[in-house]
Amino acid sequence: MTARILKIFIVCCWLALLVSLVQRDFFIHALESDEQEILIQAKHQQYYGVHLHNNRIGYVMEDIRPYAHGEGEEGVRIRQQASLRLKVLNSVQPITMKLNATAGNGLQLRTFEFFFSSPFYKTTAKGQVNGNTVHFTLDTGGATIKDSITLQGPPILPLNQRGYLLSALSTKGDKLKIPFFDPFSLAARSSVVTYNGQEKKLLNERIYQLHHFTESYSGMKVNFWLDDQGKVIQQRSPAGFIFQAEPKFKAMDIRDSGDELLSTVAVQYTGKPFQENAQNATYQVQFPQEAEVDLNGGRQHFANGRLVLQKEMFPPQPTDDAQTSGERCSDNSASLTASRYVQADDPAIRAKAQEIIGQEVDPVRQVPLLVEWVYKNIEKRPVIGLPDALTTLQSGKGDCNEHAALFAALARSLSIPTTIAAGVTRQKNAFYYHAWNEVCLNGQWISLDTTVNQLPADLYHIRFTRGDLEGQLAIGALIGKLQIEILPAQE
Repeated sequence: MTARILKIFIVCCWLALLVSLVQRDFFIHALESDEQEILIQAKHQQYYGVHLHNNRIGYVMEDIRPYAHGEGEEGVRIRQQASLRLKVLNSVQPITMKLNATAGNGLQLRTFEFFFSSPFYKTTAKGQVNGNTVHFTLDTGGATIKDSITLQGPPILPLNQRGYLLSALSTKGDKLKIPFFDPFSLAARSSVVTYNGQEKKLLNERIYQLHHFTESYSGMKVNFWLDDQGKVIQQRSPAGFIFQAEPKFKAMDIRDSGDELLSTVAVQYTGKPFQENAQNATYQVQFPQEAEVDLNGGRQHFANGRLVLQKEMFPPQPTDDAQTSGERCSDNSASLTASRYVQADDPAIRAKAQEIIGQEVDPVRQVPLLVEWVYKNIEKRPVIGLPDALTTLQSGKGDCNEHAALFAALARSLSIPTTIAAGVTRQKNAFYYHAWNEVCLNGQWISLDTTVNQLPADLYHIRFTRGDLEGQLAIGALIGKLQIEILPAQE
């Protein structure tokens, strides 16, 4: 693989994460009937310009209209649409997101359909709500996934009016915990909204007196400002994205795709790179305290801001210490289970895994066969979307997320404990967000990267979290706030 191909592939691995920070989430909150009136009366369209570093790169439109459904059953029909142009290594990537939903008079979600389109990826999610449970079907073109999520309360859509926050949070420092449902990743999470008081803000050459709120979830923070009617005037997301209420003609006037996206979120480091044959590496790492990271375990040891990585031996030598073995591979249940995007129990996945390993029965020898097959047979393409193993197997293309999901599914189908690691890896003069795998062999966690055919992975792979897609989004809290220093070997 040439250096350019390697760079393109590695830096494209976290496009799905960045897009998830752009798209609008579903909030779930039991609003009082008088608070609903503000939203139900909004019969007009609202447009928001999407900006990245002072460049308008897209827009979001929201349309809310009342409708009658059956005898005596009234509600509202909601339509949202977003269009983005993201520049990735000087190539413009168009992205389209559409949402059609119906809700009751209390704005409890009844049905929804979510469509997402990007180069090399299209998906549609349809769902309906029964009580507090959202039942949905996800069609990726390569796989059909049916699942459900039960929440703490009836799901409520976040519209351009959030008047309920003004009545619920009136004093600076007041907090409100809100569970919400994300239609992009189809996952439920909880966020905490904090009221920061009123402040003057200059927007479009006009001074507004606005209410400032901060929303925190999975260690990430989003700031937004409401006017006295509860309308969102501006919202700032991680990675520099800004949503701003604008007239239609202005919001849709997209003339640029902004700065090169992934370079803007790369982590510049200090210190001198170590030799490639080094057996250990030491880093000084700084990140937000609220970030949900998993730096200890396997080959990593973190204490007092200092992270030490010890390169694994392969093949790993068996250990006679059963207790140590159990501690090192204590997450076997999750690392053996099929999940929504890691379909280890699918017949096609099982059949492919058996085809790859042939007659080999030793997991230590099966793993290199799986690594080599994924590396050689999956075309290196930046795919903006949800990485699922079955779709990747059928399409034969993907970035590091697709590689990691497919390898995890193949290995788990053979009863090899496997996790997906998410973190950063070095490419030339910066660290980029990346995903790879860890497998448990002979009681030890061994890292590997099928995107560059490394077993074990080199010591520039710094893991911050483990887990399938739902857990990986927590790394978004590190965007723009991570500092890395490579320390000399003697330290």
